[in-house]
Amino acid sequence: MSEQNPTLAFGIDIGGSGVKGALVDVSTGTQVTERKRIATPQPSTPDAVAEVVRELIHAENWDGPVGITVPAVVRQQVTKTAANIDKAWIDTDVQELFRHHLGEQRDITVLNDADAAGMAEVRFGDQKARTGSVMMLTFGTGIGSALLMDGNLYPNTELGHMKMKKTTAEKYASSKVRDDEELSYKEWAKRVNKVMERYSELFNPQTFIVGGGISRKADKWVPYLTIEQEVIPAKLRNEAGIIGAALAVHEGLRP
Repeated sequence: MSEQNPTLAFGIDIGGSGVKGALVDVSTGTQVTERKRIATPQPSTPDAVAEVVRELIHAENWDGPVGITVPAVVRQQVTKTAANIDKAWIDTDVQELFRHHLGEQRDITVLNDADAAGMAEVRFGDQKARTGSVMMLTFGTGIGSALLMDGNLYPNTELGHMKMKKTTAEKYASSKVRDDEELSYKEWAKRVNKVMERYSELFNPQTFIVGGGISRKADKWVPYLTIEQEVIPAKLRNEAGIIGAALAVHEGLRP
């Protein structure tokens, strides 16, 4: 599909287990092509992952702008960390990487995955995402975080790496941990609640928004949370990263 509609952009969400992508109408926050997913290559080196990204975009014959999320701190389009992806990503110039694989003239923006999800929820999600202090948490292979104040993003927080007991928050309460340890939703929610209590002690958000694939089943675990703040499921569910990535490249946002 060639670029014809100026509100279209391709969104790519790179995760520890899968790379997902779809074409997005950023005026409405809707995906206009079916989301496609390819397993994250192992090892998940920059070049190997970039080839998967190229494959997803090539499948739609898309030659327009592309927004890409990575599970990493991104500063001035250089990845400074690597969470749940190969350590070779650290200090990678992602503009150079993806232009090499996708075309030198292509408009590309790369940003942190949870930041992209937070931006999408601010634009297209619940009104509460745009009001006051909000912490969005995405549960998947790890735990991503986005801090928002009246809809404005403080980027690259990566709170999933906060120390928790003898481990980190994401190694204690990610969705992957729930699967690996075969925890019931009630058992897992108890862990999530403890993580949120620690975040609340430090940041005191007015609202928590919970996203990631497991947010589709929010009714099975959110009711078990006892944190004092209101907890609302992400309206865009597991598509928020894709939509936020597309939105970022369309608006030239590089947090």
